Amino acid sequence: MIRMIFAPALAFGSLACGLQPAAADDAAWCAVTKDGDHWSCQYRSLEDCYPNVLGGNRGWCNPNPYFVARPAEQKRSGKSRARAQ
Repeated sequence: MIRMIFAPALAFGSLACGLQPAAADDAAWCAVTKDGDHWSCQYRSLEDCYPNVLGGNRGWCNPNPYFVARPAEQKRSGKSRARAQ
Protein backbone atom coordinates (compact mmCIF):
# COMPACT_ATOMS: atom_id res chain seq x y z
CA MET A 1 0.00 0.00 0.00
CA ILE A 2 2.80 2.40 0.86
CA ARG A 3 4.48 1.64 -2.46
CA MET A 4 1.29 2.57 -4.32
CA ILE A 5 1.29 5.95 -2.60
CA PHE A 6 5.04 6.54 -2.78
CA ALA A 7 5.52 5.75 -6.52
CA PRO A 8 3.06 8.37 -7.88
CA ALA A 9 4.37 10.96 -5.41
CA LEU A 10 7.93 10.30 -6.58
CA ALA A 11 6.91 10.49 -10.24
CA PHE A 12 5.05 13.76 -9.69
CA GLY A 13 7.97 15.23 -7.75
CA SER A 14 10.45 14.37 -10.48
CA LEU A 15 8.20 15.94 -13.14
CA ALA A 16 7.49 19.06 -11.10
CA CYS A 17 11.14 19.62 -10.20
CA GLY A 18 12.63 18.37 -13.46
CA LEU A 19 16.14 19.21 -14.48
CA GLN A 20 16.79 21.92 -17.04
CA PRO A 21 18.28 20.76 -20.36
CA ALA A 22 22.00 21.11 -20.73
CA ALA A 23 23.15 24.29 -22.39
CA ALA A 24 25.88 22.64 -24.44
CA ASP A 25 24.63 23.86 -27.81
CA ASP A 26 24.10 27.50 -26.87
CA ALA A 27 26.93 28.88 -28.98
CA ALA A 28 26.53 30.28 -32.48
CA TRP A 29 29.35 28.32 -34.15
CA CYS A 30 30.25 24.63 -34.40
CA ALA A 31 33.53 22.93 -35.23
CA VAL A 32 32.66 20.04 -37.54
CA THR A 33 35.29 17.28 -37.58
CA LYS A 34 35.71 13.61 -38.49
CA ASP A 35 34.16 14.02 -41.94
CA GLY A 36 31.06 15.67 -40.48
CA ASP A 37 30.40 13.04 -37.80
CA HIS A 38 31.35 15.20 -34.79
CA TRP A 39 29.88 18.64 -34.10
CA SER A 40 31.30 20.67 -31.21
CA CYS A 41 29.02 23.70 -30.80
CA GLN A 42 30.79 25.71 -28.13
CA TYR A 43 32.18 28.69 -30.01
CA ARG A 44 30.73 32.20 -29.74
CA SER A 45 32.33 33.45 -32.96
CA LEU A 46 33.95 32.21 -36.13
CA GLU A 47 37.29 33.50 -34.83
CA ASP A 48 36.96 31.25 -31.75
CA CYS A 49 36.12 28.19 -33.85
CA TYR A 50 38.74 28.53 -36.56
CA PRO A 51 41.91 27.77 -34.50
CA ASN A 52 40.37 24.55 -33.17
CA VAL A 53 39.68 23.28 -36.66
CA LEU A 54 43.21 24.09 -37.79
CA GLY A 55 44.74 22.59 -34.64
CA GLY A 56 44.94 19.09 -36.09
CA ASN A 57 41.26 18.16 -36.15
CA ARG A 58 40.94 18.97 -39.87
CA GLY A 59 37.37 20.02 -40.20
CA TRP A 60 35.42 23.20 -40.80
CA CYS A 61 33.40 25.79 -38.89
CA ASN A 62 29.67 25.89 -39.46
CA PRO A 63 26.90 28.06 -37.99
CA ASN A 64 24.98 26.16 -35.31
CA PRO A 65 21.65 25.12 -36.86
CA TYR A 66 19.98 25.07 -33.41
CA PHE A 67 21.24 28.42 -32.16
CA VAL A 68 18.58 31.00 -31.32
CA ALA A 69 19.88 34.46 -30.48
CA ARG A 70 18.40 35.93 -27.33
CA PRO A 71 17.20 39.51 -27.57
CA ALA A 72 19.47 42.00 -25.84
CA GLU A 73 18.04 43.71 -22.80
CA GLN A 74 17.41 47.38 -23.38
CA LYS A 75 18.77 49.50 -20.59
CA ARG A 76 17.03 52.78 -19.97
CA SER A 77 18.94 55.76 -18.80
CA GLY A 78 18.13 57.50 -15.53
CA LYS A 79 16.48 60.42 -17.34
CA SER A 80 14.03 58.30 -19.31
CA ARG A 81 13.28 56.22 -16.22
CA ALA A 82 12.46 59.37 -14.26
CA ARG A 83 10.11 60.64 -16.99
CA ALA A 84 8.29 57.32 -17.23
CA GLN A 85 7.30 57.47 -13.59
